[in-house]
Amino acid sequence: MRRAIADPQMEERLHGPVPDHVDPVIEALVEDIIGKVADKWTMLILEALQEQGTLRFTQLGKAVGGISQKMLTQTVRRMEEDGLVRRTVHPVIPPHVDYALTPLGESLSQAFCGVWIWAEKHHDAIKEARRAFASNRKG
Repeated sequence: MRRAIADPQMEERLHGPVPDHVDPVIEALVEDIIGKVADKWTMLILEALQEQGTLRFTQLGKAVGGISQKMLTQTVRRMEEDGLVRRTVHPVIPPHVDYALTPLGESLSQAFCGVWIWAEKHHDAIKEARRAFASNRKG
């Protein structure tokens, strides 16, 4: 995944004090968004569009790999509904449809880039923890 440019407002909030009060509306939104974007296909579509830019439907399917046409359609529709993806239909025959991340989708991609960086940094520690866990389960 391409490295994202840090958002100063997000950085300030990440390193600032923990709020005393959590807005229940924001909490519900976070739970909803995580439920939608934490699935395999959404993450892979987000990554493909972040790295390759605007893609036609068939190109997007190839970039993601292993996704059925039905699942790709459902996932990009859900992403479009949440304002993460822009779907453009070109009035030609046959129809030409392409997809691109919106600024909102770009910002979500930047947020998930942090997970990628975390995984790179802690890869060896996770591998060792899994090995130790497997070893303890056998013994």
